[in-house]
Parts: sequence; structure tokens; C-alpha cells
Amino acid sequence: MPRLTLPLVEGDSRLLLSLIGAQLVVNTSMAGVRMAAPLQALQAGHAAWSVGLLLAVFSLLPILTAMPTGRMTDRWGYHRPLTLAVALVVTGSALALVAVRLPGAWQYATLCLGAAAAGAGANMCGIATQRSGGQLARDARARLRIFSWLAMAPSLASAVGPVLAGLLIDHAGFAWAYASMAGLPLLALLLARNLPRETGRHVAAAGAVRGPLGELMAVPGLKRLLFVNWLLSASWDVHSFAVPVLGHARNFSASTIGLVLGAFTLAVTAVRLVIPVLAHRVDEGKLLMAAMLVTALIFVFYPFAASPWQMALSAVLLGVALGAVQPTVVASLYALSPQGRHGEVIAFRSMAISLSNTVMPLAFGVAGTVLGPGVMFWLMGAAVGSGSWVARGLRRGDAPAASP
Repeated sequence: MPRLTLPLVEGDSRLLLSLIGAQLVVNTSMAGVRMAAPLQALQAGHAAWSVGLLLAVFSLLPILTAMPTGRMTDRWGYHRPLTLAVALVVTGSALALVAVRLPGAWQYATLCLGAAAAGAGANMCGIATQRSGGQLARDARARLRIFSWLAMAPSLASAVGPVLAGLLIDHAGFAWAYASMAGLPLLALLLARNLPRETGRHVAAAGAVRGPLGELMAVPGLKRLLFVNWLLSASWDVHSFAVPVLGHARNFSASTIGLVLGAFTLAVTAVRLVIPVLAHRVDEGKLLMAAMLVTALIFVFYPFAASPWQMALSAVLLGVALGAVQPTVVASLYALSPQGRHGEVIAFRSMAISLSNTVMPLAFGVAGTVLGPGVMFWLMGAAVGSGSWVARGLRRGDAPAASP
């Protein structure tokens, strides 16, 4: 069976930085829209459940497009899905810009369309980036290092996007915020020019190894890793949803809410600088279990943080817990995937998370409307804490190193 490889030289930092930079600008745009759109809906008088629906829409199209995107990356490489990703995020930001001038239900519907496009584009970019970045590594150590660096792009974007959008909203209005978000993804196309294109031989090779999805789920350890990753990612998304609602209820400004979210993602980015050292010194199962228990504990106390500084401190602690484990999980999933189907495995993970992220904001939005925003934290904390036993069964052997 032919091995799929990118025509990239391992250790070429310029190529890795290009991948990181392209994902950074695409995700910054999506994160800015994701922060601004709920605030615009709240200011227009929409209830918390409608904000939950709006945030759920960000994950709606990725459910439908993830697997085709994964197969596209296995078949054609990086550039084609990136171009489509940029087009979708620009379109989503532009639709949000148009919504500023629309009334009532038309505004909300247009925001939902923009959210769907931006979410699908960022997800497509992430799948292409992870698949191509994984191809740079020759062994497990290099793979974890590369995925740690790649993971910094979306976490840094989640800090820059909300902060930038919040400042623009407070000082220039929603229109300028959306216009800025629409221009950022175009930089990704310039950065992608540094990356060589895959040749036609990969088309036949990828088609030769494609099989039914059931074969992937039969890989030992894969379902366990996917479940743990879902709980951790759901915690991230519930935090992103609940903080704007909680901050709005306490009359915090848009820039203050953006700074709280930015503190969370800056903590994620910072902790990922030391992930390669921590991951090789600590058992992965114990690390994951500890992170889940810490996350549950923080969610218990988060609603009692009354000031912006207390919320920011809670966000930092949560960012350290969640940011310390995600690259380890993704690197393990990549190692478990069969040759020629790396993009498919990454896409299936993305699809599963997007499906839960579509349903969960709706459920927590209803809970926030009926019981208050603090309940959303407590429910998610209970879910993560009770699910931490699954991580205990994970062992280093569940993620064997790929052949060189």
C-alpha cells in the first residue's frame, strides 16, 4: 500500500509557520464573528435560547462537510480545501456585515447564515492543517511537537478574535468589526503559497485505501479517545457560550467579555508551549483524568466569580486544564489512523464534536433561560467529572507511533 507524504522537509520552520499563520487568520475571523454575533443578537432583544441557537449554527455545516473535507485532503492535499475555507469565512463575515442594516427576524436569519458559513470554513481549514501538519512528522515525538505548535493557532485566534472584535464594537460599531473579520482570511492565501502542492499520484493512492467508516471505529482505543476529546471540547464551547451570557447579565461591556475570553485562550496558548515536556513525563491517561477533574471543579465555582477579574482568573485556570491535553489527544488520533486516511479520522473527530456542539448550546441555552447562566457551568462540570473515569483506561500504548 503506498504511503502518502507531503513533499515537505521535516524541520523546515517556514513551512510549519505558514500552516500556523494561515489557520491563525482564518480562525481569528471566525472567532471574532462568533463573539460579535451573539452580542448583536442580545442587544437586539433576543432571548438566551436564540443565542444558543445562533452559536449552534456555527457547528451545523461542519457536521455535513467534515467527512467530505477529510477525504478531499487525503485526495488533493492542502490548497484546495484551504481556498474553499477562506471563501466560506469571508462570506460568513460579509453576511454578518449585511445583517447590521437589517431589521428583526431578517437580521437574525442573516446572522445564522453567516455563522454557518464561517463555522464551516474554519472547520475545513482546521482539518486540512492538521492532516498536512501530521505529514511533517517522522515519529511520535516530532508529531506531538508539531501538533502542539499547530494547536496554538486556534487557541491564539480565540484570544485575538474576541478581543479585536470587542474593541472594534465598542469604539467603531458592529459593521467595522465584521468588515475587519472579512478581510483577515485573505492573508491565508498568501501564506499558503509557501507550501508545495501535492502531485497527482496522491489521488490514486488515496482512492486505493478508502474503506468503510466502520473500519476506523474498530481501531483499538479510537472510540475512547474520541469520547474524551468530545467532553473536553464541549467544555471549551460551553465556556465560550456561557461567558457572554453571564457577562451580559452582569452588564459587562463587550471589550470586558472579550478580555475574559481572551484570558482563557491566552492560557491555553501558554500551556501548549510546555506540552512536549509534560506529555513525555506524565502518563497520558492520568494527565487527561486530572485535567477533566480540574475542569469540573472550576465549573462548580465559576458562576460565583462576581467581578471581571475573578472571571478572568477562572478562565485562566480553565484554559490551563483544557489546553494541556488537546494536542496529546489529536496526536494520538493521528497515530491510530490507517495510512491514507489521516484526513478522514481527523474529519470524523471534527464531525462528532460539531454534532455535539450543535445540540449542546441549544440545551444549555434553554437551561440558561429557565434556570440562569450559572446552571450551564454546573451541568457541564457534572458531565466532565462523571466522564473522567474513561480517561483512566487510556494508556500510552493506545497511540502507537506511526512508521517512519
